[in-house]
Order: sequence, then structure tokens, then C-alpha cells
Amino acid sequence: MTKALLIGDEAPNFTAITTEGEIEFHKAIEGKWAVLFSHPKNYTPVCTTELGYTSKLKPEFDKRGVVVFGLSVDKIEDHAGWAADIEDTQGSALNFPLIADDSSIANLYGMIHPNANDTMTVRSVFVIGPDKKIKLSLQYPASTGRNFDEIIRVIDSLQLTANHQVATPVNWKDGEDVIIVPAVSNEAAKEKFPDGWNEVRPYLRIVPQPGK
Repeated sequence: MTKALLIGDEAPNFTAITTEGEIEFHKAIEGKWAVLFSHPKNYTPVCTTELGYTSKLKPEFDKRGVVVFGLSVDKIEDHAGWAADIEDTQGSALNFPLIADDSSIANLYGMIHPNANDTMTVRSVFVIGPDKKIKLSLQYPASTGRNFDEIIRVIDSLQLTANHQVATPVNWKDGEDVIIVPAVSNEAAKEKFPDGWNEVRPYLRIVPQPGK
């Protein structure tokens, strides 16, 4: 049985054919943030809406230095027809690579439930950092469309907290106040946050988002 990938694990490398040519995954994401999200097969209705919306979000991903890869457990020759349907029905052409998978990548990433009799369990999202480590993993049922605005929000938090010793509170959005992590002493915090903070509790110190 394939071992589930956990946050902090290295994203497995693979070579694959995509709608934009052959890629070696680790080379394609070298030094970048990346999103890999999967689909059970082509011409699935929920996934059609997701791919269209993600294409519309490309400027937002570009602004954050994020490369996006879709994956479908289907043949590359079927991808062009599905891409045309996506553009026609969603009003946005596919503008990132869509990987053709024979289930080997899905199995490598633990996307297929061992008791599944089809590939409908392949509904995963992975956010991967520049160090090629998994920073976020999500699994969705086939019936529920994924929230890519939330994926953008999480990336904002991941990029912020990777560069500053802060954490983001519940429902946080870019530009809102953040929390100084407990590992930072008050003495160290004075250097990092010279304008001070709101100490709700000794472990709960609220500060404006750095860089804003």
C-alpha cells in the first residue's frame, strides 16, 4: 500500500507528458512554489469548472511566483478536447500544464484509496515549497468543487510565515494582523517588531502584518 504523504515530506519526482510537453517535475518547480492538483479523469463536470477558474487565477499565481500543474488520470490525446470544452464552457483557456497520468503518479502521491474500484478518489491538492517539501495537502470528494481562493489565501500565509516569525490567525487574509510565534521571546520581538504589539495573553501577541 502506498504510504500517505505528509506535510514536510519531499514531493516525489516524476517524468510525465503534459499539454505543454514533457516535464521532469523537480526541474519544472526548481526554486519555485508550486500547486499540483489532480482529477480522476477528463470530462468530469466539477473538474471542468475548477480548471477554468484556476486558469482565471493565473495572474494571482504568477504574482506570488507559483507554478500550477493539473493532473488527470487519462490519456494525453484526450486532453486537447477537454481543454476546448473548458474554454468554451468556462470562458477561460487552459493556461498551465495538464499532466497525463496512467495512475502511476496518482499512486506515487497516494491519491487513490487502496479500496477504490476506480480513480474517483483522485481529488487532491498539494502546495509545494521552493525546497520541494509539501506545505499543504488536501483531499476532496468527487462531488465537491475545490476552493481555489482558499488555496491562494494559504499560499499568502505560507509565504509570509516562511519569511517572518509569525503565524496567521483564523480566517486571516493578506494585509490583516498576525501573531508572533511563541518561539520568539519578548526581547527578540522588540528587535523584529520595534513598533510593539498587542499582548492579549503572553502567548497571544498580535502585530500588524510585516511588510504592509
